[in-house]
Amino acid sequence: MDRREVEKLASRGKIPSRRQHGKIVFVKSQIDHWVETQMHELGADRLADIERGVRAHHGFDETQPLLTPLIPPGGVIVPLDARSKSGVIRRLVGLAADAQMVYDQNDLLKEIEDREELCTTALIPDVAMPHPRHPLPHDIAASFVVVGLAPSGVPFAAIDGSLTRLFFLICCKDDRTHLHVLARLGRMLEERSDVDALLHASSPGELMETLEAIERRTIA
Repeated sequence: MDRREVEKLASRGKIPSRRQHGKIVFVKSQIDHWVETQMHELGADRLADIERGVRAHHGFDETQPLLTPLIPPGGVIVPLDARSKSGVIRRLVGLAADAQMVYDQNDLLKEIEDREELCTTALIPDVAMPHPRHPLPHDIAASFVVVGLAPSGVPFAAIDGSLTRLFFLICCKDDRTHLHVLARLGRMLEERSDVDALLHASSPGELMETLEAIERRTIA
């Protein structure tokens, strides 16, 4: 973002910040959380800007898929059998544990549930992206994403009050990967037709193939 735009937003209280010795001071964890909560309102161009900024600082290869390689074998479940928010989270964490990605299921469950209490992650119609508030370098084996599709929908405190059907559990070892994954997934779900294609997947294989196709087209 342009410096003047950042200063304007901060002065109006639109970005979390404080003044110290006449200067605007930002706390990274607060900024990361603000970006997460704004992600669903950012257009494809701004999401691409976020990805470019992360790449510039951390050296991600923009020509390669990011999201789908983080999904472990067995990391997609269709249909996801759950009737509540807590049931969805437990099932997805269990899926990650079965894939040997999690060291302590109980700790991870608590981290994700605590994050949901702050603000729902069901910000895109039909889609939720539950994740811990902070990276978990010691609780997980590696950064990962697991995906579940509940065709009938689950009440997940969506901002529009609708049921949620598609879930991406995102757990990363560091902030840079976490923010990059959120931005990439936001870009991938920008087109409603792509969301609908994912919602109509009838098997884990079909859902994974659709995700791969969408990501390839997003970075092309």
